Amino acid sequence: MRLTNLLRTTASAAVVGAVAFGFAGAASAQDAPQERATVDDIIVTAQKREQNLQDVPIVVTSLSQEVLEDAGVRDIKDLQILTPGMTVTSTSSEASTTARIRGVGTVGDNPGLESSVGVVIDGVYRSRNSVGFGDLGELQRIEVLKGPQGTLFGKNTSAGVINIITEAPSFTPGFRAEATVGNYGAMAVSGSVTGPISDTLAFRLYAGRRLRDGFMEIDTGDGPRTNTDDNNQDFGTVRGQLLWLPNDNTSIRFIADYSSRDEYCCIGTQIRTGPTYPFIDGLSNGTGQRPPAAGFGPLPFSRTGYANRDSGQEVEDKGWSLEANVDMPSFLGGSTLTSVSSWRKWTSSLGHEIDYTGADIAYREQDGEFGFDVENTTQEFRLAGATDSLDWLVGLFVTNEQIGRADSWYLGADYTPFLSFLLSARINAVNPALPVSPATIGCYTRPGQTAAGFGGCLATGGMSPAGPTAATGPGFVVGQAYRDNYEQDSNSFALFTNNTWHVTDAFDLTLGLRYTIDEKKLRGQQTNTNGNGTTCSAALANSGAIGAVLGANTPTVLATICLPWANSAFNNRSVSEKFDDSELSGTVKASYRINPSVLTYLSYARGYKSFGYNLDRVQSGITPAASTLFPSEVVDSYEAGVKMTLLDRTLLLNATYFDQTFDDFQLNTFLGTAFVVESIPELTSRGVDADFLWFSPVEGLSFQGGVTWTDAKYGNFTAADLAAPGNFPQLSLLPGARASFAPEWSSTLAINFDRNIGDDVRIGFSLAGKYMSDYNTGSDLLPAKQQDAYTTLNGRFLVGSADERWTAEFWVQNLTDEEYIQVAYNAPLQGSAFQSTVQPNGTYYNPALDSQTYDAFLGAPRTYGATLRFKY
Repeated sequence: MRLTNLLRTTASAAVVGAVAFGFAGAASAQDAPQERATVDDIIVTAQKREQNLQDVPIVVTSLSQEVLEDAGVRDIKDLQILTPGMTVTSTSSEASTTARIRGVGTVGDNPGLESSVGVVIDGVYRSRNSVGFGDLGELQRIEVLKGPQGTLFGKNTSAGVINIITEAPSFTPGFRAEATVGNYGAMAVSGSVTGPISDTLAFRLYAGRRLRDGFMEIDTGDGPRTNTDDNNQDFGTVRGQLLWLPNDNTSIRFIADYSSRDEYCCIGTQIRTGPTYPFIDGLSNGTGQRPPAAGFGPLPFSRTGYANRDSGQEVEDKGWSLEANVDMPSFLGGSTLTSVSSWRKWTSSLGHEIDYTGADIAYREQDGEFGFDVENTTQEFRLAGATDSLDWLVGLFVTNEQIGRADSWYLGADYTPFLSFLLSARINAVNPALPVSPATIGCYTRPGQTAAGFGGCLATGGMSPAGPTAATGPGFVVGQAYRDNYEQDSNSFALFTNNTWHVTDAFDLTLGLRYTIDEKKLRGQQTNTNGNGTTCSAALANSGAIGAVLGANTPTVLATICLPWANSAFNNRSVSEKFDDSELSGTVKASYRINPSVLTYLSYARGYKSFGYNLDRVQSGITPAASTLFPSEVVDSYEAGVKMTLLDRTLLLNATYFDQTFDDFQLNTFLGTAFVVESIPELTSRGVDADFLWFSPVEGLSFQGGVTWTDAKYGNFTAADLAAPGNFPQLSLLPGARASFAPEWSSTLAINFDRNIGDDVRIGFSLAGKYMSDYNTGSDLLPAKQQDAYTTLNGRFLVGSADERWTAEFWVQNLTDEEYIQVAYNAPLQGSAFQSTVQPNGTYYNPALDSQTYDAFLGAPRTYGATLRFKY
């Protein structure tokens, strides 16, 4: 775009911010009487050039600054209440945040996975969703693009893009400050200052800090954890910018930012406690976990979790970007050359309560040996221009990404007795009279135990029940079990073009193409520590004796003794892999304006998400996987839509039908012992997106809403269709079923009012809600992980001066204190849901044989408070 357009973007932030599109807001009153807002005020850059929203043949949710403030949006998780068809969840830490659009997204626990929904901040592609889970600072607007974006926005994304545009420096001096207090001890302060340094150089500086106590109560069981709450907040950020306009044809914007969080997060809690409860409760000094319901049924909602180990997390994000725009001479076609350079580094150091119980079974320490870091360097060049009949753009994008993952696993004092209990129960079911083997490796009980049946002997011949005895033999060594390190180096190169031909005044054709080359190298070293693996080796050496007693149950028992963190086959094992791939993606769009008020369009888009490696210990049975490579994911998407602007351009009505087919969908699933990425042959997502916005005749009053109907289903497949057929039992509920996190209905609705009362006072209120029909929150679709339909509401009331010099806001998030789960998962080592043989229902799941304990990470409770803002 021309430099004059860039400057207009900066100067018109207040104009764009006065528009409440989308999904949650209304224009704020500036003068009395206020000029009625229209749809024409909504400007987006979804095609890397400024366009009116209703002229863009793409499904875009554009959210202005006021809209975001009214809805209390501080990060991308807050953003979902404004966007139908979008969900954002986090799991074992805030380093694992996942955005999904139209039921499609990538679970973020594996750093080797790129995101299906990309995050772009000020033109810079962020390679993981988690980087958007922080204080986003001063926002000009956010654009949510639905569907594959296979041409623009840096790396390809297969499901959509969250495009974040922050406030640029201004040559008009300005100052903003705000302070917030709320329940759960919430406190926050932030402020910014902007203005000129010289006639050609302006700056903006923003800083913020947020604190809050946790909303989970924790039973610490055996300890040594001392924190009795979890999911707290301790976040700080600083962001500085310079805008240099050396002449009328050039602009240069430099941004540097740093943020950190030092928190405790995230402890799950039981939503169904299974038959292993007596073992865990007997091993714990307190209550080991939530007591089971009658018949091991579902448990009432509770914000009490169980963890004897710390869940501390330290996350740091820093980087810089430099964007230069130069208007080329007219003899070169009057084009604009844009260069965007960036460097970023994102690191995490995490503690992890693995079993989420009060017993001391397994954990990871926050000692720098568990976490991951992503360092990313990008360079993009774009040359764009326009004639009367053609808008054209060509570009080049290059990136290097380096991922480091450290993984470390510790066995607690209760690991061996707990495993002994599990094997005792299994083996006694086969042979109740089994004697203790003479080659006993160890018998284990907790000190002070008196209840018979809580002891067990781990023996080369299997397990035998034993009464309370003193610990003998080596068993599994308490302390660090392994220490692994992985390094992945990725290089990506892409050429792209996006062009719109104005065939007539009413008919446009758009063609976008992108050719991408990706290369990735993986190096790793897997190391067992403290002699861990001895028990596994001994069991394997005596597999014949075990087999004589247990017969067909022998492989299951050996696999339980030789779980990935205790498997001697991983000791001193080097990992080295390399792969490259290329893909042609892009889009074809045809739009026809029937009249000034109605635009129709048809489009086809092909999206692409790169292959990767599973950075974890992965085994089949007891054999380490030879390769953890998973292939690239591609999607073919078709859309047909209409955009209508009615009632003197004050009413917006948009609707789009979409049909998306994903091949080799990258599903990251927890199999109870490790996260494994499996490529599902096919996933289809079909449905309708519809939105409306009405600026009513009543000054300052607007209504808006949106609804997404989605039918997202996996295709039919068998074990032979998977890269690792042995994973099929745990995925056997997927063929032909609705995908996880894909509610059939998702809708938003908001009422917004904002106007001046007299000459000196401004008042306003907003009420925004989102409804989601029921959906499954587990990647394996087990019935216990189903979330019922629910609605969340956010409300806000404000009063302030007419010139906005001061504003007092009173707000509430989750007004009705809706109780819902984000993600449900199988509690490690606590039962089993899938069986080893096909069940009568045709899958490997039988409800009558389900002994699994299920845990869940919960949605946030009701929070409320007050915010005082000052503006100059």
